Amino acid sequence: MNNKTIFYWSPFLTEIATIKSVINSAYSLKKFSNNYDVSIIDAGGEFQDKKAELLKKKIELIKLSNVNYIKYLPKYGKIYSRISFILIFIFSFYSLKKIIKKKKPNYILIHLITSLPLILFYFFNFDTKCILRISGFPKIGKIRFFFWKFILKRIYLITCPTLATYDYLKKLNIVPEYKLRVLRDPIINVRESIKSSNVKLGFHFKNYAIAVGRLTKQKNFIFLINSYKHLEKEFPNLNLIIIGNGEDKEILIRRINSLSLQSKIKILEYQKNIFPYFKNAEFFLMPSLWEDPGFVLLESALMRCFVITSNCKNGPEEIIKHNNAGLLFEKNDIDDFIVKIKFFKTLNEKQKKNYKLNALRACRSFTLFSHGIAIKKILK
Repeated sequence: MNNKTIFYWSPFLTEIATIKSVINSAYSLKKFSNNYDVSIIDAGGEFQDKKAELLKKKIELIKLSNVNYIKYLPKYGKIYSRISFILIFIFSFYSLKKIIKKKKPNYILIHLITSLPLILFYFFNFDTKCILRISGFPKIGKIRFFFWKFILKRIYLITCPTLATYDYLKKLNIVPEYKLRVLRDPIINVRESIKSSNVKLGFHFKNYAIAVGRLTKQKNFIFLINSYKHLEKEFPNLNLIIIGNGEDKEILIRRINSLSLQSKIKILEYQKNIFPYFKNAEFFLMPSLWEDPGFVLLESALMRCFVITSNCKNGPEEIIKHNNAGLLFEKNDIDDFIVKIKFFKTLNEKQKKNYKLNALRACRSFTLFSHGIAIKKILK
């Protein structure tokens, strides 16, 4: 019996959580089944820094271009990043069409800059089935609604990272319900994560809360900084570490300085190994405006770091509230945020442990193993 061939399409400009999910998804198919030949398409050099990891995991990398041009494209800012997406679309159009026609994979799973494969599959006949994987909460305005309603007719399936997103798309009636599936992201590689957490940190910040993510509007770190000016009075020994890169970095630094919080709040560059920071933190904070489901939330839960998050759409509430696995505060509500921090401080160790264990149980649905089993069912 011939193996099924699976391609992944996920071009990116900066290091984001979706890339980890793509690699883990491909790896889970290789690890838990012998029936799939898995490849990741490299549009313009974005996966070149990950060649060693892909080689170790026996995932083939298919290059569309001999020039690693993506590293030269602007990465930050709404307008500049949109220009980069358009350039990737143009440069990849014919080469992606050609590789699908020539290789004839059984499936292509698409994330990020999905407009290109969506248009290709609408206007051209391929033997390949195209699966759109929703990455993050989809904001569907009028333009995207009509575009998706029109263009998704030739899509085989759409997978949703949370039940809330599944219900959201079902309610919109963009595609028939039979084309929708819930597929949890493979965020947790238990063995690798625990091994990575046993590393000593290179700094001596104590009694700290941690927040992790791209320094963008979505992650809403400006809310944390503004809130900490109020928290400082109640908890003078509580520090905050924000880890990440992004276009809002200078804005955040200026705000920290204007509030004279330099000794309380530190911004660290993106860390490849985030787990020891979670392991040594007092609690994890996620003030995001939207998430689906929130990768760092689950990674912190795996490290038994207490979770306090906004109730933004779509993922946190589904994970935390339904599992009593942490504390939710109203999005952008400083008063409610402070109430939740105070409540956390009243909990004894046994109560905190119960929350952490519930969060740990919630992680099970987001492991490589669970994802591997689920995606095999979908591909069958």
